[in-house]
Amino acid sequence: MMDDRWLNLLSYTLAGNAVKEWLSAVVVAVLVYLLMRIFIRVGVARLALLAQGTTTQWDNAATEALSRTRGLFLIVIALFAGSLVLVLPDRVRHVIYSAASIALIIQGGLWVNLAVLHWLEHEGQRRRRVDPATVTTVSAVAFVGRLVLWSLVVILLLDNLGLDVTALVAGLGVGGIAVALAVQNILGDLFASLSIVLDKPFAVGDFLIIDEHMGAVENVGLKTTRVRSLSGEQLVFSNADLLKSRIRNFGRMFERRVVFKIGVTYQTPRDKLQRIPAMIREAIQRQDKVRFDRSHFQAYGDYALTFETVYYVLSPDYNQYMDIQQAINLEIHEAFEAEGIEFAYPTQTLFLQR
Repeated sequence: MMDDRWLNLLSYTLAGNAVKEWLSAVVVAVLVYLLMRIFIRVGVARLALLAQGTTTQWDNAATEALSRTRGLFLIVIALFAGSLVLVLPDRVRHVIYSAASIALIIQGGLWVNLAVLHWLEHEGQRRRRVDPATVTTVSAVAFVGRLVLWSLVVILLLDNLGLDVTALVAGLGVGGIAVALAVQNILGDLFASLSIVLDKPFAVGDFLIIDEHMGAVENVGLKTTRVRSLSGEQLVFSNADLLKSRIRNFGRMFERRVVFKIGVTYQTPRDKLQRIPAMIREAIQRQDKVRFDRSHFQAYGDYALTFETVYYVLSPDYNQYMDIQQAINLEIHEAFEAEGIEFAYPTQTLFLQR
């Protein structure tokens, strides 16, 4: 009697399907959900093990993306698999197919986006140590890639929802012209940003002098570039305005050319004047990381006999340059003191004739 009740219950039809078919659909959905969970867990473990033996970041990025698979996506796919057991109206079947397609498109976009973000983070850190000039290039390429990715995702979603994508894209093209005219200043900064990325006049970390401002580049964005000044505040420049300015990039300096002048009094004997360039050369050549160029008796000044000297510091470091210049000045002072040569300073001599 009880068996007959169960048979009658299992044979009971609900929405065009017997109860036993609904139970089969539930079993299939649960099994598919569990199998996908197991597959993801095993896949993440295998990829993580593989990533430990490689130096590339793509396997790490794939591991990160797969581990972030959304539970809602798994539920939708499991329900879709369970629905295949059932006999459903075409309209319902179409809705289920669309929901599964939309879930797959969104999850695929999230997978690719997470992989790109993971790769960008590690690649940016590596390039910042090896070649800072390419950091902005990597960021810009990643931004364009993510923009294309999500644009494609949106188009696919709209297509699955039954919208005419062709007409939409054409409409966007016409509307894009109007938007471009309205935001031409923003687009100007955007194209200036691309010029900075492609032409690389400077990179993050470079020390710049821009008109009367100076500082180290902290970030190159799509609209602005941020510079940290020597006094500590942050300077923000529009990319378009920045490229119109005269920029002195000390980050590309490999050696520093130094020119300095000293003056001695007119009472200095000629033989000592002849020895002064050699004394200056010796003071320079006693320093490390320098290359002497020349030293000459340059001119008769208003109150001094002027000597001009040129040398190179084989390092862009400003503090090192100042240490070297200080040592040279002290050496010259000691040599002049030993020779009895007097430095000149602004004076006037008044001659009276009776």
